[in-house]
Amino acid sequence: MAGSWWSGAAVTHGLTAMFAMGSWVSVNSLWVELPVVVRKLPEGWNLPAYLSVLIAFGNLGPIAVTAMHHCAPGRLNERVAIHCIQALAVVASVFLAIFWSYKVPIAGLERSLPFLLLSFVLALVCCTSTVTFLPFMFRYPPEYIRTFFVGQGFSALFPCVVALGQGVSKLECKTVNGTVKPETLEESFPAQNFFWFLFVMLTLSALSFVALTRRKTESQQETSPPKRSNSAEAVKNGEETHRLYNGGTPVSEEQVRVEVEPAAPTFWTSRNIYLLALLAVSNALTNGVLPSVQSFSCLPYSNMTFHLSVVLGNIANPLACFLAMFVVLRSSAGLGFLSLAAGVFAAYLLALAALSPCPPLQGSIAGKALVVISWIVFTGLFSYLKVVVGTLLHEAGHAALLWCGISIQAGSLIGALTMFPLVNVYQVFVRAQDCVDVCS
Repeated sequence: MAGSWWSGAAVTHGLTAMFAMGSWVSVNSLWVELPVVVRKLPEGWNLPAYLSVLIAFGNLGPIAVTAMHHCAPGRLNERVAIHCIQALAVVASVFLAIFWSYKVPIAGLERSLPFLLLSFVLALVCCTSTVTFLPFMFRYPPEYIRTFFVGQGFSALFPCVVALGQGVSKLECKTVNGTVKPETLEESFPAQNFFWFLFVMLTLSALSFVALTRRKTESQQETSPPKRSNSAEAVKNGEETHRLYNGGTPVSEEQVRVEVEPAAPTFWTSRNIYLLALLAVSNALTNGVLPSVQSFSCLPYSNMTFHLSVVLGNIANPLACFLAMFVVLRSSAGLGFLSLAAGVFAAYLLALAALSPCPPLQGSIAGKALVVISWIVFTGLFSYLKVVVGTLLHEAGHAALLWCGISIQAGSLIGALTMFPLVNVYQVFVRAQDCVDVCS
């Protein structure tokens, strides 16, 4: 009885979601905890720029995996690779929780070298997980790839909820000598405790993967080829014998060879290229472009607007993935229309960021509601799109899921590299000042 429930589909879905949760939970946790650590580390608010560069260098992992698949096909053991990167992430999170605030003198200046090095290790793990976790999921039926994306949504949601409970970025406007000044409130618990939470999340993900690899699911048992009886073999042989004749005339050897050895279908069809392009663009916007300007689009309205956009957007992600478990849009035109609709909301949010610190409808409830709803719809539509594309590529084979991961990473990298100079070098976007109305 115990064995039957342990081999059930519900357990497999749960383990898959927990396994996928560990893919990007590290980088998401570093981002949401930045407002706390920047006040303790010598780099200050230059730290986000450093973190962006480290995440970009983390793409060395996917490049190495892709090169190995190209140079030595079939030689990479995905299961061993996943165990290794998960173990590396767990160890790095332990060291991060202990040494994150340590400083090292370099060229006469104090630098947070332990934090930066460990952030790079975690970024390397997250980037590499995209091109190892997804191909591993080819072992399971298509419905599990949707559960996988639900778990990836949790990797953003859980750190965000914990950070909100911690009280990250809570401000009070206090009047001192007739001047209104912002005062940051003390967090409910320190950053060290948050990083221990990250360790727990990564450990749960690693244990879930171990459980997945040490059990047989009902789906795997069902898809394993049944043993044929002698009568079945006889029928099959009879069918094959009759196929060799065409109206009583023997078929030539060339025709037999064509039938026995059909040409393998190519992956690089126009539809698959179209799906990969949609995936790259959606990830460029959701993982690179829009997150870089979220604070510029929301903070001019209020701190609460910013927090609601972050939290509700991260809730929309797994909910959209969950919807894709029941409704899969297979039409190419429908997917194009969906991405176009999400792109409209993305354009609106970019326009708000460009108009910061004085966007339209700034002082009205309608303006605040519109920006929050735009973030929810934008995140939900693109999250659904990514799950559907992943499901369709799952049907195209193992190599398709590898290219799925490569497209996700390439799009995310291009989006981040495009926005980095605009935000941090040329300062195209202007940040709103806390407790100060510069628009009236």
